[in-house]
Amino acid sequence: MKSGSKYGNHRVIKPANALPQAAELLSNDMEIYDNEILIEVESLNIDSASFRQLYEEASGSIESMKARIFSIVQETGKMKNPVTGSGGVLIGRVAQIGDTLKGHIDLETGDKIVSLVSLSLTPLRLDDITAIHPKTDRVDVKGKAILFEKTLYCKLPEDLPEDVAMAVLDVAGAPAQTEKLVHPGDAVLILGAAGKSGILCAYEARKQAGPGGLVVGVVRNPKNAEKLIQMGFCNKVIFADAQNPLEVLEKALEANDGKEFDISINCLNTPNCEMSCILPVKDLGTVYFFSMATSFTRAALGAEGIAKDVVMIIGNGYSTGHAVKALDIMRESPALQDYFTQQYVKH
Repeated sequence: MKSGSKYGNHRVIKPANALPQAAELLSNDMEIYDNEILIEVESLNIDSASFRQLYEEASGSIESMKARIFSIVQETGKMKNPVTGSGGVLIGRVAQIGDTLKGHIDLETGDKIVSLVSLSLTPLRLDDITAIHPKTDRVDVKGKAILFEKTLYCKLPEDLPEDVAMAVLDVAGAPAQTEKLVHPGDAVLILGAAGKSGILCAYEARKQAGPGGLVVGVVRNPKNAEKLIQMGFCNKVIFADAQNPLEVLEKALEANDGKEFDISINCLNTPNCEMSCILPVKDLGTVYFFSMATSFTRAALGAEGIAKDVVMIIGNGYSTGHAVKALDIMRESPALQDYFTQQYVKH
């Protein structure tokens, strides 16, 4: 076997000196290097911002969306949405392990895993797309993928439904970062609180903020508001258009007795929502952009334009122990597990 870089840059075709995520083109030759893992791919969980963009671009046509996904993978050697720049994760079985990794990792041939790094940096070859599930952002496929030596993964747990585990692990970084950022007594604003990452963040924020804190969710659907209140994850829920920052500001301040928030968390899958996250936060507060639809140019210049001195954090999908943390949240909250089962298990 050939020897490869632990970061996967040996797979980069262009441009020179790029790492796999930034690369325009990766080699998706499925003959593995000595420090790679070959995966028989069963499904892609496209990240929410990317799936929404692709679905709207295809005007809701599943066949058009299939063709677009095929074309992206053929043109780039990976699943990196050229509009959002994001990917998602995959689920599949270990088909082969490189010689230098054998005995040094906790995987064996046949193990079923979820990748914990973006498809936007994962060499991928698609042979067929068998189904697309718009409700869950899932794409069932036949194909192969390569995991690098430094690629994160998680074996599928036996005590949770596969679809639930995949959905949770796709956004595992969000609740793990929320645990770090939210402190007792904090007032927390979560935009997109009823979505996959948003509801996990709401659960964790409520736990960390404690009885002296306040968690306010921003949603578009009244049914979601009722559910969040019933589940106990938000103290209050407001209805607002997240692309209308002044509306969000007015309603958010009203929900917090006229006071600004300590932290806001953006879990939306729509663009142009940066200022709705920044405006309601107090000076020296924190804005956590987990959404891959975020423009960091708009965020930085927008905050400057309104003289807001806030800490803005990029939504790194990785946090130490994030996979275990996310799965443990499912186990400790029957309400969350029921919600994810209803939303993401295929029927």
